[in-house]
Amino acid sequence: MPLAQFLDQIEVPTHGKGLYEVTGAIANWLEGLGVSEGLLTIFVQHTSASLTIQENADPDVVHDLNQFFNRLVEEDNRLYRHTVEGPDDMPAHIRAALTLAQLSVPVERGRMALGAWQGIYLFEHRAAPHRRRVKLHCVGE
Repeated sequence: MPLAQFLDQIEVPTHGKGLYEVTGAIANWLEGLGVSEGLLTIFVQHTSASLTIQENADPDVVHDLNQFFNRLVEEDNRLYRHTVEGPDDMPAHIRAALTLAQLSVPVERGRMALGAWQGIYLFEHRAAPHRRRVKLHCVGE
């Protein structure tokens, strides 16, 4: 069977800082492709949001990650030159730089080869609501 490529986009509405699980939306898209084996690339088109693969069984993990990043990168305009977009903007860029804009996930038997407790999250680093664009690209057969 020849290799095929598929490209699409999902929008993730956020209501402020936090982790938003997108595993289900991505799995639904992948299921409709008919790809048995391949590689899925997930890419967020923003500099103040990121992607992560994290435990999706215990909500305390998401809570603790949010708390850690809030402590790690302070929202204090006295610390930054780039402040015109508000006190959360430069910290959001720093948080995004410390995490990932792109993930690669193998596809096996038509499904993402995630571990038992793994989920894919959009990590919103801004306080205000946004509509984040996430590109999906799958190459497979």
